[in-house]
Amino acid sequence: MLPLEAIELDAFRRRHSDHTFWCGLLLGGCGGQLTTKLYTDRICHFAHNPGAEGHSHLCGRSSRGVSSADHLYVKSAAVAWLRARGEGADFDFARPGGAPIGSVVDIRFQHAALRVHLDGEVVPAWDEEGHEPVLGASVPVDQDMLIRRWYVHRIRLDSQGTTRQVQIGTEAFARPTEWFGLDECEVTQRGLSTPAVERIVASRSAPPPRWSPAKTRKAVSPDARAWALLSRLNDARNFAWEGTASHVCWEIARLDEVSQHVREQLDAAVEETRGWLEEKAEERRELFSQLDQAVSAQDTARVRKLLTSINTTAPDDRTKDEHAVADRAAEHLAAAARATQERIVARNTAARAASDASSRVASILNNLRRGKYEDLVLQP
Repeated sequence: MLPLEAIELDAFRRRHSDHTFWCGLLLGGCGGQLTTKLYTDRICHFAHNPGAEGHSHLCGRSSRGVSSADHLYVKSAAVAWLRARGEGADFDFARPGGAPIGSVVDIRFQHAALRVHLDGEVVPAWDEEGHEPVLGASVPVDQDMLIRRWYVHRIRLDSQGTTRQVQIGTEAFARPTEWFGLDECEVTQRGLSTPAVERIVASRSAPPPRWSPAKTRKAVSPDARAWALLSRLNDARNFAWEGTASHVCWEIARLDEVSQHVREQLDAAVEETRGWLEEKAEERRELFSQLDQAVSAQDTARVRKLLTSINTTAPDDRTKDEHAVADRAAEHLAAAARATQERIVARNTAARAASDASSRVASILNNLRRGKYEDLVLQP
C-alpha cells in the first residue's frame, strides 16, 4: 500500500527507487504503468501514467479501497504460513457466477480445501463436498447454521503500516467470535482448526444413550435394576432427552418382581415423567404452530428465531407434519437469503456503475482543462 502522507511517501520513493509499479490485473486493473503522486494538501496516491498523447488514462478498476487487494494478502499470508510448516497448497481466485475477482479465494491442500469468502458476492455452499467455507467478517450466517455445524470460521485483515495482517476467527452459537493469528491455526482432518475449535468440540454434550439389551454376566436384582432405570430417567429429564425418557418409562412398566416400596417410587416417577413429556409435547406443538404461522406471514425474522429454537430443543423424532413445517421454514429462509444476496449484488453493480460514470466525468473535465475540445465546433 502506498503511504498516504507526503513525508512517508518520500521515504517510500527512496526505498523503491529501482522499482516500477503497475496496475495489477489481479486487482481488476488494466495492467498499465503507475506513478506515485505526492501532495501536501491531500492524500498521496498512485496514478496511471498519461497516454501517448498526454491524455488521461481510463482504467476499469472499480474497487480502489484499502481492502481491494485483500485476496492477494490472503494468498501471501497463507503461502508463508504453509512454508513454515513445510507444506504447500494450490490457490485460485475463482469467479463463480461472474463474481468480481477477489471475492473468493480457493485454497486446496493435499487432503482438504478452503473457500475464503471475503465479501457477500458469492453465497457460501455449506453442504457442497470438497471445500470448507471461511467467511469474511461482514458475511452473514444464520444461527441455525451455527447450531447445525457447531461453528464456522471467519477471516479479517487488519492494516499494519503499509501491509495487511490476516486474523482467523471461530464463531459458534451463543459464543462471541474468537480471533487468532495464522500461527495459532492448523489444518486437521476436521479442516481448519483454531484453539477455539477444540474447546467447542469438547464442550458439546454427549448424545443421548441408545438403549440396547443388557449383556447379563451375573444376576442383577430387580430392585437394583429399578434404581438404575430411575437414574437414567433422571438424567433424561435433566438433559431434556424426551425420546430416552419415554423409552425408560416403557422399560419400567415391564419390570417385574420389585419390592413394594420401590414399585411406589417407580410409579410416581413414571407418572411425573409422563406429565413432563405431555408438557414438552404441547410446547413442541405450539412452536411448530407458531413457525407455520410465521412462514405463512412471511415474517423472516420470526421464522429464523423459531426454527433456531426448534432445532435446539426438538431436533429429532419429528412427525411428518412437523418435518413439512420445518422444511417450508428452511425454504423460506433460503429464499430470503437469495433475495438478500441479489440486493447486495444489485447494490454493488449500481455502485460500480456510479464509480465508472464518475471516472468518465472526471476524464472529460480533465480533457476540458487540457483544451482537448478547443477545436470542436458546436452546430446550431
